[in-house]
Amino acid sequence: MDIRILPGNIANMIAAGEVVQRPASVIKELMENAVDAGADTVSVAVQDAGRTLIQVTDNGCGMSPDEAVLCFERHATSKISSVEDLSAIRTFGFRGEALASIAAVSEVTLKTRREEDEVGCEVVFAGSRNLSTREISTPRGANFAVRNLFYNVPARRKFLKSDNVEMKHIVSEFLRIALTRPGLNLTLTSNGREVYVLKKAASLKFRIQDLLGSQVTDSVVDISTETSVVNISGFVGRPDSARKNQGNQYFFVNGRYFRSPYMHKAVMNAYSQLVPEGSSPSYFIYFEMDPHTVDVNISPTKTEVKFEEDSVIFQTLYACIKEALGKNSFGDAIDFDREGAPEIPVLSRKYQETHPAAELGIPFNPDYNPFHDDGYPSEASPYSNAFDYVAPDPQYDPSREPLYSPAQDSLYGRKPGRLDSPEDEFHAERSSFAVDRREDYGKLFEDRILPSASILILKGRYIFTPVKSGVMIVNIRRAQERILYEAYMKSLEKSEKAVQTTLFPVQVRIGVENMYLFSEYRGLLEMLGFNISPSGNDTVVVEGVPQGLSTDSADVGKMIPDLILALSDDHVSARENMLSTLAERFAKLCSMNSVPVRSQIEAQRLIEDLFACGNTEFTNSGHRIMSVLTDEELSKMFG
Repeated sequence: MDIRILPGNIANMIAAGEVVQRPASVIKELMENAVDAGADTVSVAVQDAGRTLIQVTDNGCGMSPDEAVLCFERHATSKISSVEDLSAIRTFGFRGEALASIAAVSEVTLKTRREEDEVGCEVVFAGSRNLSTREISTPRGANFAVRNLFYNVPARRKFLKSDNVEMKHIVSEFLRIALTRPGLNLTLTSNGREVYVLKKAASLKFRIQDLLGSQVTDSVVDISTETSVVNISGFVGRPDSARKNQGNQYFFVNGRYFRSPYMHKAVMNAYSQLVPEGSSPSYFIYFEMDPHTVDVNISPTKTEVKFEEDSVIFQTLYACIKEALGKNSFGDAIDFDREGAPEIPVLSRKYQETHPAAELGIPFNPDYNPFHDDGYPSEASPYSNAFDYVAPDPQYDPSREPLYSPAQDSLYGRKPGRLDSPEDEFHAERSSFAVDRREDYGKLFEDRILPSASILILKGRYIFTPVKSGVMIVNIRRAQERILYEAYMKSLEKSEKAVQTTLFPVQVRIGVENMYLFSEYRGLLEMLGFNISPSGNDTVVVEGVPQGLSTDSADVGKMIPDLILALSDDHVSARENMLSTLAERFAKLCSMNSVPVRSQIEAQRLIEDLFACGNTEFTNSGHRIMSVLTDEELSKMFG
């Protein structure tokens, strides 16, 4: 075995594999260096999403000619000179790996000048080699131009995503810097087009508004607390603005962005019982603490940190958010200040002997039989509102069952029905699609539902209806998810779609990041039945959605951002698996925005649509849709 020291250029390329993963990584490192250099104005320009050119210009302190060459050497840094410095880091960069890694996989030109120097210098590096150094006239600060990223590592360049996806990552890194430094002038341009032009903001909240829009800042509340361990400040979203996606969630410590599933759990615990299951709020949370108590040196990309007293910080964050939500009437507040509060008297054991409790006068009917007559509570019964009971339609003729609109026939692949009058839409013979499926379902079709007068809708979530063997219970949302999944699969595979037009065009601000995802997958959304067009840098206009989804402007405004965030760049390679994954994601999200089931006719339609699916019992992700409570099981319950 021959052991040798790796050449510097190879070592730098290996380091680049950890530090420089894509163009966004280069922008992150260069912007952080600009902030560390004391700049108050930073400009970022990219061409072809950073493949061709990444240029970052700042008005910071600049470098001397010797420093301009030395900064590209591995482990060259101005931040660390002793072991003690390593445990007291407040700057972004400190390891000296970034510039060496960038220069190893690209062609870099640096123009820089210090305030005290009359002339500056230009340094050119490529493949870790210094190609030239010369004096030039240049403004104070630094101007980095990174060209042909991964030109000498074709495998890495090949695996870069599309320009839209790479630009989405670039914008993400730009936002993380902008959200920590509201006092900076920042610009981002792509192929000569301005993406962001940010002036110094008067406060952090104004910076968030400049970046993400007033709809975000209008739906957050302030948080703030100071302890001996950590000071916490920032903003958290109102519970009613919680979304299915995890967009706009940021943690910062001493001005540095970091990820932390552990601290995210503290946030979610504070929102317990306040947001629907599967939803999460936006948050912008800033920790300020002694740098000796936090380790930022555990990840090459510096996006993970380790706290010395993480459990204390967890509880402090939880209490801080809980208190803020309570003060804004969103939940129970945690009262930290008990001074001056009235004392609650402690009663002796004999108190009840001298102060007997009065009996509660609850009226009841001892002769009431819940199983008398038809089983439905009468209007006079105190239990009449126990369920969202839907009374039978007195005009309903059980011999004539519901038909469907032509649009639904198109969406679910059924044979069009004949509509001679509006009444026929609800009182015509069943469409032949159900008959064609009889043999496929065997016992399920033997347990076919009785006339719709027997259907009970519970809380808008479940459908109860008698079947031959007992009572069938259908989870409405999961049934809608299965129906939508199969409709979307048909749309993706066969380009069949059914679009319903919104009453008025709906403008939805989705943010600059998501606009790149929208541009990438606009064609896919059109295949699914969405009619969406761009309007400016961060807004889309929705004029149509797939059949069966709500066209209410408020529902559309909530659905579209979630839908676009569900699009990601990590699809599996096999086309059929990719389509199934996309259809499942869309079906889950869109089932939340399906038209509610309020009447027996709508419930009957839903059940028929479900029985037209290839799988009536489970969603694509394996969750049960329906269950039959048999006569024997019912007998055992009351045996």
